[in-house]
Amino acid sequence: MNTENIAGLAAEIKNGRLISGEEALALVGAPLEPLCSAADDIRAHFCSDSFDMCSIINGKSGRCSENCRYCAQSAHYCGGCEEYPLMNTQQLLEGAEYNEKRGVCRFSVVTSGNRLSGAEVDSICESYREMSEKCGISLCASHGLLCYEDFVKLKAAGVTRYHNNLETSRRYFPSICTTHTYDEKLDAIRAAQRAGLEVCSGGIMGLGEAWEDRVDMALELRGLGIRSVPLNVLNPIKGTPLGNSETLSEDEVCRIAAIWRFILPGAKIRLAGGRGLFPDKGERIFKSGANAAITGDMLTTSGITIADDTALVKKLGYEVKLS
Repeated sequence: MNTENIAGLAAEIKNGRLISGEEALALVGAPLEPLCSAADDIRAHFCSDSFDMCSIINGKSGRCSENCRYCAQSAHYCGGCEEYPLMNTQQLLEGAEYNEKRGVCRFSVVTSGNRLSGAEVDSICESYREMSEKCGISLCASHGLLCYEDFVKLKAAGVTRYHNNLETSRRYFPSICTTHTYDEKLDAIRAAQRAGLEVCSGGIMGLGEAWEDRVDMALELRGLGIRSVPLNVLNPIKGTPLGNSETLSEDEVCRIAAIWRFILPGAKIRLAGGRGLFPDKGERIFKSGANAAITGDMLTTSGITIADDTALVKKLGYEVKLS
């Protein structure tokens, strides 16, 4: 696809057309700079200059029963991560207050494991109620494959968004995890939506997937109506099966972000884990269609400070969303 074709397709998207998987795959061979520029133009058309920054806290770490091949927290591997039970309310409240004071608009508690137990759900809901009463920051939760009743409890406690990554395409998912299924993820996402929660869902790039998998996952997210889409880049962890993988180049991640913007024109495409692998901390990717980020430390790897991210976002001309 040449520069003229890219511009024409971008114009059609701005007029409301949704592209097909075949059209998205045609962009894989397109010249990179015109593609990224067109993606940024689509972003500006649908999302203006609003930039969404959220942060996460590792609320329960390690000894995870799942065998996701990239994850340091899996009990199946020797990733060397710290292990501890569910944090208490005071610890979580301090995290929420810290991030709110620094202008972060959303705070997410993430826990290891297939799902929280019933007692843990009740405990974390008490924490969310406390955070909701004492902080103005929006609350997100990431607690695995919960059921509809659990999602109702989370919403009543003040949570507004639930996070559950698809990670990759349906086709490739069994190559990454066999202890739960792709359909179980879809069931949890739909249950969260039925309970009135927004859903944040994306994936990890660099797991060995093909371009078809990257496109298929984005199309699945579009069909689910997902508006917050994390784009993680594999940061290989020694001791996991993918610990010796090569990291993706920034050019390739720019192309992924751009093609996802063509598929998901109105979404928050959120740079997440692995952004610190790039010398510019993702600056080029934020010019290629991405318009959101997870700031601060990731779950088991260090991230980029809130102050550094805020300076970068302002340098790029974005307006940081505060709520």
